[in-house]
Amino acid sequence: MEYEAVIGLEVHLQVRTASKIFCSCANRFGEEPNTLVCPVCLGYPGVLPAVNKQAITKTIAAGMMCNCEIAGYSKFDRKNYFYPDMPKNYQISQYDLPLCQNGSVRIEGVGFSGDEIPRRHIGVRRIHLEEDVAKSIHVGSYSVIDFNRAGVPLMEIVSEPDMTSPDEAHAYLTELKQMMHYADISDCDMEKGQMRCDVNVSVRAVDNPGFGTKVEIKNLNSFRAVHRALSYEIERQKELLEESAAVEQETRRWNDEEGVTTLMRTKEEAHDYRYFPEPDLMPLQISADMREEIRRNLPESPASRRERFVQEYAITAYDAQVLTGEKALADFFEEAAAASSAPKRVANVIMTEFLGWLGDQGKTVRESPVGPEAIRELVSLVENETISMKIAKDVFSEMMETGKAPGDIVEEKGLQQVTDQSVIESYLQQVVQENPSVVDDYKSGKEKALKYLVGQVMKLSQGKANPQQVNDRLRDMLSQ
Repeated sequence: MEYEAVIGLEVHLQVRTASKIFCSCANRFGEEPNTLVCPVCLGYPGVLPAVNKQAITKTIAAGMMCNCEIAGYSKFDRKNYFYPDMPKNYQISQYDLPLCQNGSVRIEGVGFSGDEIPRRHIGVRRIHLEEDVAKSIHVGSYSVIDFNRAGVPLMEIVSEPDMTSPDEAHAYLTELKQMMHYADISDCDMEKGQMRCDVNVSVRAVDNPGFGTKVEIKNLNSFRAVHRALSYEIERQKELLEESAAVEQETRRWNDEEGVTTLMRTKEEAHDYRYFPEPDLMPLQISADMREEIRRNLPESPASRRERFVQEYAITAYDAQVLTGEKALADFFEEAAAASSAPKRVANVIMTEFLGWLGDQGKTVRESPVGPEAIRELVSLVENETISMKIAKDVFSEMMETGKAPGDIVEEKGLQQVTDQSVIESYLQQVVQENPSVVDDYKSGKEKALKYLVGQVMKLSQGKANPQQVNDRLRDMLSQ
């Protein structure tokens, strides 16, 4: 029997604000435990919360980036449950009237496994805003609590169960992360707990219109882990169905070292959180003017930018996917390519030499010692035949090490390309005289022999000879 997966994701995303959502404590990561706290975020009796407007506006911006309907009227609710990381024994969240509903995220391109993902839209059921809980730290046989995270604004983005493969889930998370980066909503650093993901997956027969039994997977700390966990869990459920065994509704944890999911707890029914409206906070009225102001300040979406890059700069869809991976890189490329006569070559230099250098040095785009104008100038030197591509690679290495302009490096080191016919002719004659057997090989039909001779000319000229002129003139010389 043929089976298919049904996948939905719940993504928790910390909103990047100066202070927490209901108090003035700083929203920062990495401080000494329990130093960014006050009576409000510690849940002392008698204290009152006050809403952080920036958290509201950024959540609305996130909804707009995801093509959601934005509520004109919303409210906060109390979600009641008891856990050590909950200082009040309830969480201020949103239940029936979230800020954002009924959106979608477009996915497409090359998937994590290398397969092509056709363009399609993944539904976003809702985006609501709540306060994050404290962090539990387990030390040996006991646990301690750091309340610095308690009260940090947290969005929950709930997808529809529209994904059917680990590749689609990975693409959805990647696109979501890019959109949140572009709109300056969150840093989305999973290692710092700023982006957390729970996966819901079931398997059903292809001709079955209903859903299979849902399994939730937790302990996923990277997009790669999400992909691997889904791949394993889908196969596990398929094997159970093939053996006519039941798939139990349960929560499983992902063991990244062993590459398996294991039982965490059974889940027979949904929790009863006894939601009721938060009595200490007024409902939110989101005016049309406020919505319009937020919309005006939205950046171009990654998907829109990819399409525009393909059209304006004549690059491939794959190039555009790489170059829009982060906003800083997309900005860097666009500034370099916009005034260049060879934007495709600019793209190639950035994707190979530039990103390769950043990766080797462990640096970000913002930490680059040269700006986009240096890449544009380097490409221009190749385009107007001042230097060859071989020399350009050497110039690139030096400009990244020293921060010097490529034109200055070429001038200081005398790296200008040799185009003088008489000089090139002298190189050719010397190489032909020194390699008579290779010349005979070429004349007998061995095309590779010509490449060897061209290489010898380039070596003799220290890479300065114009390779096209060398190739053309050498063919003429050997055909006589």
